[in-house]
Amino acid sequence: MRQGDLFDDETAAPAELVPLAARMRPRTLDEIVGQEHLLAPGRALRQAIETDQVGSMVFWGPPGSGKTTLAEVIANTTMARFVGISAVSAGVADVRKVIQEAEHLRARLGRRTILFLDEIHRFSKSQQDAVLQAVERGIITLIGATTENPSFEVNSALLSRCRVYTLRPLTEAQLRLILRRAVEDVERGLGTLNVDLDPEAESALVRLSGGDARIALNGLELAASVAPVAEGRRRVSRALVEDAMQRQVLVHDRAGDAHYDVVSAFIKSMRGSDPDAALYWLARMIEAGEDPLFIVRRMVLLAAEDVGLADPQALVVTVAAQQAVHLVGMPEGYLPLAEAAVYLATAPKSNSAYAAYGRARAEVQATGTLPVPLHLRNAPTGLMRALEYGKGYEYIHDFEPDDLARFRQRYLPDGIRGGYFTPRAIGYEAKLVERMRQLRTARNQDERSQKR
Repeated sequence: MRQGDLFDDETAAPAELVPLAARMRPRTLDEIVGQEHLLAPGRALRQAIETDQVGSMVFWGPPGSGKTTLAEVIANTTMARFVGISAVSAGVADVRKVIQEAEHLRARLGRRTILFLDEIHRFSKSQQDAVLQAVERGIITLIGATTENPSFEVNSALLSRCRVYTLRPLTEAQLRLILRRAVEDVERGLGTLNVDLDPEAESALVRLSGGDARIALNGLELAASVAPVAEGRRRVSRALVEDAMQRQVLVHDRAGDAHYDVVSAFIKSMRGSDPDAALYWLARMIEAGEDPLFIVRRMVLLAAEDVGLADPQALVVTVAAQQAVHLVGMPEGYLPLAEAAVYLATAPKSNSAYAAYGRARAEVQATGTLPVPLHLRNAPTGLMRALEYGKGYEYIHDFEPDDLARFRQRYLPDGIRGGYFTPRAIGYEAKLVERMRQLRTARNQDERSQKR
């Protein structure tokens, strides 16, 4: 738990021990890079901050986009006491202690407390409920921060009392500005080290940071600390940056929004017949540590829903991929996954079976439990036969193969017309168009003859 006055530095660590990302953290609204849609002059949030009219709110945005920074700047600007709590280490008792202290501070000095709940999506229902009454009574001003959709992760009662602000990922240009400020800043940055940041090195920092300013600055600091010194200058090269950062940070929470966003892009790329995009998103998931069996389960569903009868082999290929991944495991499991992804992306597409089931399901919901026609019922006992179970059933194999009369028997309950499945002239399914025409013609002719 981080607690106290932003202007009290008695317990602060020596500057040389504070990471560059923390030293370069903006202290005023004008120092913040990005989020112009919220903080540009004239925007409602900026005006609320500058006039000390800030209410409880939730910041939703990716890592490194400035959620914590903005919360601290708000407290700094409004002269409020700032208390930060993380869901990883705090419990209900910690929350209640902060609320009690805030109530006393407000009563004695009339000073407001901003309670910053970092990773509010990880707080339990009881932890969130502990804050609710204090927010309602104005004892604290709540600022929550989350990388996950607050609509799903924050209690509705608490969310209804907060304004949600979406923070956008930092752009490449904004990350470059942050890095250049850090290189040049003599007071808080690396200005006294005389760092020369190669353009290619700067590009590598931006690329490898995954849009996270904190990661970019920490990578810069590490590279600068080990850079060779020549004539009083430290040259940071691309190779040095890549060695310091090792590999790109992939933002992918297996239980959060990134997880669902990336798999959604993967599925839609295969549905849209773009094998390159399908492989890209597949690699994104695999390299970020996604469960390969989760990936292939979604592929099995796509094979049945979106490829369907246009290429029935797609389901066979995808189930085989599932078995192969289960058998060989990772990392080699990417091979059958990639093969299946390309197959699905390049296969013809038809959702006729999916759509047909939807129509049949709607019919069932509308008509209820209709009786099974007698001629379709089994008759294993004498009583059932006496009740005419199975009477009139026509065994299809008793007919000649070219006798369309074998299709005349009715299999739907009385009063149900059917017609749910309509094949499309795509791939293998094109062969079913004429077949379905023959079947329905035969059944319609039999129905008309029975009416006469």
